[in-house]
This record gives sequence, C-alpha cells and structure tokens, in this order.
Amino acid sequence: MPNLNSVELKAFVPSRDFQRSQVFYQDIGFEMKYAGHGVAYFAHGNCSFLLQDYFHPDFAANCMMHLLVEDAAAWHAELIRRGIAERYQVKIGELKEQPWGMLDFPLTDPSGVLWHIAQNV
Repeated sequence: MPNLNSVELKAFVPSRDFQRSQVFYQDIGFEMKYAGHGVAYFAHGNCSFLLQDYFHPDFAANCMMHLLVEDAAAWHAELIRRGIAERYQVKIGELKEQPWGMLDFPLTDPSGVLWHIAQNV
C-alpha cells in the first residue's frame, strides 16, 4: 500500500515589497523560520505560510488568508496597541461576531492581501 499521508499545507502569499512584508509579519507575531531565494517561511504555532518575492496586483487583491486563533479580541487589541495600521498604512477592521459562529476581524497586509483573524464562538 503506498504512503499517501499528508504532512503540511502552506499558501504562497504575494509581497509588493518583500523586505517590508517580512518585517510586517514579524511585527504582527509570526516567526520567520527561513528567508532566501525569494521566499520567506513564517510560522505562528502550528500555522505557517510562505511569503514570496512576487507581486501581481490582481493576485494580491484576490488573495485571502484565514487565521484561526484562540482569542480574536486579544489579537485585535494587540495589533491596535502595536500601532500596526499606522506603521504600515494598512487596515484593521472592527471585531465582529459573524452569523456562522465566529468572532473575527479583517487585516490587510502591506501588499493588499486580506487576512481574517477569527475564533470559534
């Protein structure tokens, strides 16, 4: 029987300014595990993604990420406290309870990628 087990799934996230995006993701709490050859590997707990030194406006405008956390309100408050929106000229939306049973808020990264940071309620 062949071994068809999965190990991990990571999305490639575009960046308009690769260096600035690397600093942004570290500032919001991700750890950069590797950077080289046009790719940076970021992780936070068991969640990870690959930041790429590649930008296409249509791709970035349609790229969305969903980060499931234990406490969305704490994430929201911490990003506000750190001044992320002002420092990077990005948008942090309001914390909102969604009809599908999640508390979440939107965060746009410096390249226009939309993140939804959410918790199950």
